[in-house]
Amino acid sequence: MDNIKNDAYYIKKILKDIKFIMEKTAGITLDELEANEVLCDSVLFRLIQISENSVKLTAEFKEHNNDIPWQAIKGMRNRIVHEYGDVEFDIVHQTVTEDIPEIYEKLNRLV
Repeated sequence: MDNIKNDAYYIKKILKDIKFIMEKTAGITLDELEANEVLCDSVLFRLIQISENSVKLTAEFKEHNNDIPWQAIKGMRNRIVHEYGDVEFDIVHQTVTEDIPEIYEKLNRLV
């Protein structure tokens, strides 16, 4: 079985999680997101996964694609993980409605 874990592998995993978030939150309001506990948990989990996989990308890849906010991605993960009971969903909503689609477009061009 060929399971090479290189930058392309991790980008595909990131894109899969981003696509899930975009599909499940399309057109959703902040109030709707906050009211849906299962969706909130799913989105937060996927944001954590995106960060975990982005950490595995090579430094060269991230330097070559420095228009992607790698530090912000990691920062979002840290906020979720370390402040889980006190996550600011207005920031999560802004991230999934504004930032995630932009990151998706940039990464999708690379595969």
